[in-house]
Amino acid sequence: QVQLVESGGGSVRTGGSLRLSCAASKYTGSVYYLGWFRQAPGKEREGVATINTDASVTYYTDSVKGRFTISRNNHVNTVYLQMNSLKPDDTATYYCAASWSYRAWSAKEFQAEIDYWGQGTQVTVSS
Repeated sequence: QVQLVESGGGSVRTGGSLRLSCAASKYTGSVYYLGWFRQAPGKEREGVATINTDASVTYYTDSVKGRFTISRNNHVNTVYLQMNSLKPDDTATYYCAASWSYRAWSAKEFQAEIDYWGQGTQVTVSS
């Protein structure tokens, strides 16, 4: 069993930045995607970004490309999401997730392939 613990959420104004962190309780394997989903009130959960173990593969949903950057440090089993130029539409609960499945981030019908979820951290962007 892998536990994922998020930190770094908070409240910022439009244009501000936040950095989310997610620490996994143990090494998650040599081929494993770590990343982030988000869910805003009244909206479906969406995959935001993911990265594989050696950072050779990343995915970003279109609305965050050029503003968010995902990275990971395998020495401490941690994945990060640097969020810049934040907008009110980025307001949501952000969930860390781990899976063998890349497609779980890009297509909602495959979100059931997520193996582990974090408890979520709130990000609020005010105008």
